[in-house]
Amino acid sequence: MKSKLLLVAALVCACTPAIAGDSKFTKQFTICMNDSSGVMPDMIACVEEETKIHDARLNGAYKTLGEQLTRERKKALLAAQRLWIQYRDANCAFYADPDGGQMATFRSAECVLDATAIRAMELEDIIEYEAVD
Repeated sequence: MKSKLLLVAALVCACTPAIAGDSKFTKQFTICMNDSSGVMPDMIACVEEETKIHDARLNGAYKTLGEQLTRERKKALLAAQRLWIQYRDANCAFYADPDGGQMATFRSAECVLDATAIRAMELEDIIEYEAVD
């Protein structure tokens, strides 16, 4: 059991720089993850704080995009966004294996962060595209 725990800790530490160093995340997130020293509750807190930033980006982009669309396209955006939220939440909840301990909680939170950041970028890209038309 002890060796399994050490292996999991080593894997988390090995993955942390790649996650924190991803260009879609803030510098504060990288610092937070580095300062966590692989302590799982601290890492989860870093991920949750970064998620708030990208959730705000996503909501801002959604609002801006909605203001640029016709009524019909706005309805389509609303439907797509609702389905995306359902997918993200169901998919990321799957990672939260009740028998997976803190690592499963981390992976679930990481999934939400990554999906939210990607969706925010996607909506921002659509705004730019719509502005060109």
